Amino acid sequence: VELLEKGFHVTIIDNLDNSNEVAISRVEKITGKKPVFVKLDICNPAALEKFFEASDKFDACIHFAGLKAVGESVKKPLRYYSNNLVGTLYLLNAMEKYGCRSIIFSSSATVYGDPASLPITEDFPIQPTNPYGRTKAMIEEMLRDVAKGETGKDWKIVILRYFNPIGAHSSGLIGEDPLGIPNNLMPYLAQVAVGRRKELTVFGNDYDTKDGTGVRDYIHVVDLAKGHAAALSEGIFGGGSGMKTNCEVYNLGSGNGISVLEMLKAMGKASGKELPYKMGTRRAGDVAACYANATKANTQLKWRCELGIDRMCADTWRWQSNNPKGYGEAAKDKSVIVFK
Repeated sequence: VELLEKGFHVTIIDNLDNSNEVAISRVEKITGKKPVFVKLDICNPAALEKFFEASDKFDACIHFAGLKAVGESVKKPLRYYSNNLVGTLYLLNAMEKYGCRSIIFSSSATVYGDPASLPITEDFPIQPTNPYGRTKAMIEEMLRDVAKGETGKDWKIVILRYFNPIGAHSSGLIGEDPLGIPNNLMPYLAQVAVGRRKELTVFGNDYDTKDGTGVRDYIHVVDLAKGHAAALSEGIFGGGSGMKTNCEVYNLGSGNGISVLEMLKAMGKASGKELPYKMGTRRAGDVAACYANATKANTQLKWRCELGIDRMCADTWRWQSNNPKGYGEAAKDKSVIVFK
């Protein structure tokens, strides 16, 4: 939405492993513009080759494609290494071959592991505590090597370390709709609020935090989208105070730590309901607290978070209450292009 509204021409490729093409028609309803959508798995190199051959040359790529649940990655590490690492290798090779050498990579604050102090700056040690985080750290290393390689001078690489994106578009038309049981706090909490789930399980109440539950830096998904637009305009395509080198890393976060119980209370306020929950044991791979120092993004990308926890919860509730079954049985988009 943010890119279309800023005049970019957008093509989306997705294998729909954990998403729904109905969102594309909703984007068109919001913006009056329809992005090209191609159903494609980047782990299929033949299909990826056909896609690049059939397309006009791209100016830049924003790489979101990847599995992203910490707990699942601990249980199924090979799935994460196969999908996240191999898919990225195929994508980078195709980009190199077809002359698209600007990329924004969706990394994660998970790469910092359990930090020695807070808030976290981009120069903190990389020490992920779970396979998901390790895939992100490995891909970052790949990208740094690409930037130093024989064609490195032609590449522009922005690595965005997200903290915890939540929320939905204020229209209530698009939001998070994970397939199956949600692996992340906010979509699960929203489904409890709308009656699709019985209760929330809080994983651990004995952390060294303000109320014993995990503390995270939540960022509204619209602020996150604006961060990508800024990475393009001020970073990839920009000058002046933008990128200082051809490969830069930026934290995207609010700098505010919010606990699970605080989020539970805020979502209860937004929905007007007392949300049921129970305490569970700690989840493998989780850390006690994690929140950002985003000064570098504030300065170089001219970006900062603007939307707080109340807005995050209000927008999430608007999305979920208007779409209790998510995208559910909404009509599929018949204009989908498929490469096999």
